[in-house]
Amino acid sequence: MKIHFTRTNGPLDGMIDGVMETVGGIRKPEYIREMIIAALKAGQETDESADLKLMNSTLKEMRFTTKVFGPYRNIRKVTVFGSARTLPDDPAYGMAKLFGRRLAEAGYMVITGGGSGIMEAVNEGAGPEHSFGVNIRLPFEEKPNPVIEGNPRSVNYKYFFNRKVAFLKESDAVALFPGGFGTLDEAMETITLVQTGKRNPMPLVLVETPGSSYWDRVIRFIEEELLARGYICPSDMTLFERVDSVEAAVERIRRFYRRYHSLRYVRGQLVIRLASPLGPGEARTLTETFRDILTPGGVIEPTGALDEEIDDADAVDLPRLAVDFNRRGFGRLRSLIDAVNAF
Repeated sequence: MKIHFTRTNGPLDGMIDGVMETVGGIRKPEYIREMIIAALKAGQETDESADLKLMNSTLKEMRFTTKVFGPYRNIRKVTVFGSARTLPDDPAYGMAKLFGRRLAEAGYMVITGGGSGIMEAVNEGAGPEHSFGVNIRLPFEEKPNPVIEGNPRSVNYKYFFNRKVAFLKESDAVALFPGGFGTLDEAMETITLVQTGKRNPMPLVLVETPGSSYWDRVIRFIEEELLARGYICPSDMTLFERVDSVEAAVERIRRFYRRYHSLRYVRGQLVIRLASPLGPGEARTLTETFRDILTPGGVIEPTGALDEEIDDADAVDLPRLAVDFNRRGFGRLRSLIDAVNAF
């Protein structure tokens, strides 16, 4: 039998509906139905155990991720990356510990890889009640640190790609301390996702101790090799900031959410939700300043919640800006958010 995602499967569609009704509590049946059909199609299309195991493990890991993070969706979180090999007597370790403590005091929770080094320092500083750990199962090095081990907000992953989804999907900011290949990979992937609009804008802070040259040299490489050769745009350099103090790192994150709250797209239009409103005059100033990232003849104007947002009960009480964004200049979009916060 050939199975389709459309409701053209005859009795099978009724069987799937019946299963969901029997189970009960299915809040979004249209998505669950397609997930069931995808599993059935995979079963028909491949007999490779490795492929099916990957699909199975991925779905189970992401389901558990949603279960763990779901109750905390209304609390802002900061993902912190850094070396697992940083020792407790390293100044960066003490800085990371203080950073975790300051974030918790400011009302944030922290997400780390749950391992040793910088990760343990941040979890220790924030405390177990403010910490998540998303650990990766490796034959060496990566076992849960004492703060995360046994914590109900700990998830162990088989696959790096699932773990990366959790790091970035669930966070409202990313801070990176010096580290090895993994830290650089996470830095570049985060920048790439924000640069291409696959992840909504957020603070990306490169943190190091005073006098350290780690991030300075990385930024110099980006400027001299990527920017100078035209591989990236000048506006892409606004996607991250380097700081050398805990106070500056926390301030950068808090400043990003001074007025900006969140965003979503509705019928192709960008809607920026705000903690406090902007007036028509300020919106006109933004339109003129950021005309380069607007569609031809497009504007930025104040608005209330749109119908789709009301239907989804999505932050309906917040004031908004409707932006005719061209969905290309995401570095400039970050600058637009900074301008909104500066009013």
